[in-house]
Amino acid sequence: MASIEFDGSPTPTLGVEWEFALTDKVTGDLSNSAAALFAAVGEHHPDRAGKIHKELLRNTVELVTGICRTTGEAIADLTDTLGVVRVLTEDLGVDLYGAGTHPFAEYSTQLLTEGHRYAELIERTQWWGRQMLIWGVHVHVGISHRDKVLPVLDALLNYYPHLLALSSSSPMWAGQDTGYASNRAMMFQQLPTAGLPFQFETWAQFEAFVTDQMTTGIIDHLNEIRWDIRPSPHLGTIEVRVCDGMTNLGELSAVVALIHCLVVDLDRRFTAGETLPTMAPWLVQENKWRAARYGLDAIVILDADCREKLVTDDLRVLLERLEPIARELDCVAELSGVERIIARGASYQRQRAVHRRTQSMRDVVASVVAELDGP
Repeated sequence: MASIEFDGSPTPTLGVEWEFALTDKVTGDLSNSAAALFAAVGEHHPDRAGKIHKELLRNTVELVTGICRTTGEAIADLTDTLGVVRVLTEDLGVDLYGAGTHPFAEYSTQLLTEGHRYAELIERTQWWGRQMLIWGVHVHVGISHRDKVLPVLDALLNYYPHLLALSSSSPMWAGQDTGYASNRAMMFQQLPTAGLPFQFETWAQFEAFVTDQMTTGIIDHLNEIRWDIRPSPHLGTIEVRVCDGMTNLGELSAVVALIHCLVVDLDRRFTAGETLPTMAPWLVQENKWRAARYGLDAIVILDADCREKLVTDDLRVLLERLEPIARELDCVAELSGVERIIARGASYQRQRAVHRRTQSMRDVVASVVAELDGP
């Protein structure tokens, strides 16, 4: 059986990965110009290359932080990199588009990033793989010991719908309103190793699972397990991949702070000897669907007893409970942004409002692009 070492983080460090699409300034359509952007980074800012990553398609760029201690530090790191990238994209005639899907782009016109790994993924997944015009935010939180990882991960699934509802930004697809707040969440789970994680009780069970995956050729590397929440053993983190792409720094900071507080709270409770609350996989799956479909209007299942509550009402209870943790993690101001998302409406709601007003998918793109300068 494969032995998977977990390189634990002595403190609950933070790392953020923020994916953007590149859109043409004139047409608003996706632009396959990532190669030119990376060439410009290499020429003008080689010192930043480690914080600006390639992804599956040439219409995508990912900004990543270093290892941070607080939400404020992570957002400052991203802001600095964002400033560099935006100068370069201006020169290329493209914008950064920070939502979970593009409202009208066609997958057939998108180009694959060069590399054996990407080509193999498309060869295997075919139509579903080519459809993956989706962008998200990934948040890493440090965990000190591997025995904490799976209990914390399983308990974190109870808050899956809260995170997805707040970040949902992908209501439109191929020129149509899908009726979903997050079509990205529904699309991504079609890949064979994506979607909700299995719920294991011990690290040995996780190792046995990975052994089976490798023995049968489902994966060659551990990072090919693309769960919505997954262990990242080489980084010593839990990686939360629930969220749609985020349109602005203010809302990103609110969701990052919420994730940081949730993981630290669950870690401490487990360390103190508490049996963390979990729900059956079928309840977790239903919650994911409800949040993807209804966003901030979702009525979510709270616990194994099947109590239910409007997600925004439960978020307010959660914010109050997490306030002491937020003070310790120096993210009180950022966490308060969750209430502002609820009051203002999430990105999927704002996109729909623009489309109702203008009947233009191009205007939806422009509104998302403009929000990068907003709250």
